Amino acid sequence: MRLILFTLNLFLKMFCSLRNFIHINRRFPRHVSPCSSSLSQIQSPLCFPLSSPSQTSFISCPFVWFTSFLCIIRYPFVSKSGASTYSEDFDRDWIRKAVQNDMWDDPGFEKLFHLTSAPIWVPRALLELKQDPKLAFKFFKWSMTRDGFKHTLESYCIVAHILFCARMYYDANSILREMVLSNKAGEFSECDDVFDVLWSTRNVCVPGFGVFDALFSVFIDLGMLEEAIQCFSKMKKFRVFPKTRSCNGLLHRFAKLGKTDGMKRFFKDMIGAGARPTVFTYNIMIDCMCKEGDVEAARGLFEEMKFRGLIPDTVTYNSMIDGYGKVGRLDDTVYFFEEMKDMSCEPDVITYNALINCFCKFGKLPRGLEFYREMKRNGMKPNVVSYSTLVDAFCKEGMMQQAIKFYVDMRRVGLVPNEYTYTSLIDANCKISKLSDAFRLADEMLQVGVEWNVVTYTALIDGLCDAERIKEAEELFEKMDTAGVIPNLASYNALIHGFVKAKNMDKALELLNELKGRGIKPDLLLYGTFIWGLCSLEKIEAAKVVMNEMKECGIKANSLIYTTLMDAYFKSGNPTEGLHLLDEMLELDIEVTVVTFCILIDGLCKNKLVSKAIDYFERIANDFGLQANAAIYTAMIDGLCKDNQVEAGTTLFEHMVQKGLVPDRTAYTSLMDGKFKQGNVVEALALRDKMVEIGMKLDLLAYTSLVWGLTQCNQLQKARSFLKEMIEEGILPDEILCISILKKHYELRCTDEAVELQSYLIKHQLWTSDNDNALPNI
Repeated sequence: MRLILFTLNLFLKMFCSLRNFIHINRRFPRHVSPCSSSLSQIQSPLCFPLSSPSQTSFISCPFVWFTSFLCIIRYPFVSKSGASTYSEDFDRDWIRKAVQNDMWDDPGFEKLFHLTSAPIWVPRALLELKQDPKLAFKFFKWSMTRDGFKHTLESYCIVAHILFCARMYYDANSILREMVLSNKAGEFSECDDVFDVLWSTRNVCVPGFGVFDALFSVFIDLGMLEEAIQCFSKMKKFRVFPKTRSCNGLLHRFAKLGKTDGMKRFFKDMIGAGARPTVFTYNIMIDCMCKEGDVEAARGLFEEMKFRGLIPDTVTYNSMIDGYGKVGRLDDTVYFFEEMKDMSCEPDVITYNALINCFCKFGKLPRGLEFYREMKRNGMKPNVVSYSTLVDAFCKEGMMQQAIKFYVDMRRVGLVPNEYTYTSLIDANCKISKLSDAFRLADEMLQVGVEWNVVTYTALIDGLCDAERIKEAEELFEKMDTAGVIPNLASYNALIHGFVKAKNMDKALELLNELKGRGIKPDLLLYGTFIWGLCSLEKIEAAKVVMNEMKECGIKANSLIYTTLMDAYFKSGNPTEGLHLLDEMLELDIEVTVVTFCILIDGLCKNKLVSKAIDYFERIANDFGLQANAAIYTAMIDGLCKDNQVEAGTTLFEHMVQKGLVPDRTAYTSLMDGKFKQGNVVEALALRDKMVEIGMKLDLLAYTSLVWGLTQCNQLQKARSFLKEMIEEGILPDEILCISILKKHYELRCTDEAVELQSYLIKHQLWTSDNDNALPNI
């Protein structure tokens, strides 16, 4: 008899499974055509080819039926509740009546819940109550209060089906959520997959598949993205698909967590499964691609969206404008803006803010202002972001009056500046050495309830360091921790630069170690600061050690760092190492700049390697494709004149002028000095007259060269005249020059002029009695 009952039971299950499959086939779309996606290059482990039902009606049927059959064999919830397992006292009418009338103290319940079979008969009781979902739910919730009793995964699934079929969606979702969390916590004795059990119990009510979409959504809401993907895969296998809205939820989660690869794979999967993406679907994808900087992928999705007949909305266009704007493709932003208006899609404040930001960011402030004015003309009110963007742009351009004007206007219309607004103004004031204004704004910031952030602190620290108020900068840095603001790399860079500038390398090194202790990795700027500081102290070997450490950290030195080290080697009288660094730059394909050549040629000339300097000067254009600037010409002219190649220096000076380069004071002074050394007073004085003609004031070096040159050429009257002119201009000659001109007077027997000049120098406190010993005895 038991064998007959088992056979009949098994037959009924198979019949239900077949009936359910037929229902699935009826509800499945008549045509599924996986559309090509812009992300088609992404291979998804979840994808498999789907054919239309017309092709697979007889092929896939056995597979789906057999899979369903296996699920029933694995989770035989009906067999677990078979008649033989029930207490003889179990009565269907009684249980309905008992639950309906809150007869929870009935001895029948006490007896049933004390049986070891309670977890088995509870699912059956739920089935008996399914015609009255509220009673079933009531019984389910009450059962949870029984000491020592826990619902099985099967019970959760049954009640979820019952509630969902009764359109009690809130309660159904609550049960699914509770079930998933309990399963995750390992509270069920069986280690089954939630989806599998939910699928095996699907015949509890008239077949409906919305509950599976609800389960999929629960996984997403709980952040269980891997489980959501697995759920989607199984739903696909049984040809039951979640709603597009639910799929959008998963895409949004991926985007929010920055899991772009997972988002791309799932997007391709949902398209391949025949899901119909909405405008919101594409908005999620396009926005994420734009934020990643992959504007080409975003453009592909944008075109695909239109091909599907979906009309981009304001959100779509805003994403495209912002994305293209952030990568500097300003013409494209204008194109999308114009298309947006042509499509009768009204721009909003976010649209204009994106345009203002990108044009200001890439140095097109006037165009950014045009968009600001257009926004106001169209009746839109600029918000805090609009004003803050323009304030920051004006600050970066050094237009402080305009920045303050917008700041005041912002306050006037009732908008409260945010930390970005204040920090932009504070940083700008620090950069122009207006620290009092910067700290006034910082105090105001706190008064209106806007806390200082790490950028605010960094700007103030940097400003104090630039003003050589290093102690105050250090105190402010220490206050950051007290305020709960963690210093970042930029904060350390600012303070370390201050200590390096103050030549306090020990303190700078202490901060470097502290930075590493916090797990912050030094960057190129920080290493460059240390190398510059050590080179300025002539600690070249220590600078080389820092450079090697930088290389070990995988940071490639740039042209500026190599040039700094090269300059240090030349100044220390080691041109060989300087040239070796140039060879290393070429070997590592590091850009050799005009600044590098300036240091190279000047260094070679000062180390009396003028012929090598000439060689490299000639190679600037031929081998490196660079144009020598005024500084390079000046270094070469100075080197040639000091090497007694004055004619070559003169030719180079003339060539420099022909090229449209303007010689500076150093170039004139070097050539004038060379002319005097040749005894060519006329041409030397002509150079001085040219300087005056073009409004170039002589400095200490120029006057010294002029007075000394005239003295050596025995032009004492002119020498005295220029010496007095120099003093009247407030440029004081050094002791050597004063002694030199007086000695020459005594040598040429111009005693009266010498006495008069000596008195003049004493009057201007440029001569003391100690200097008398340097003069010949007359």
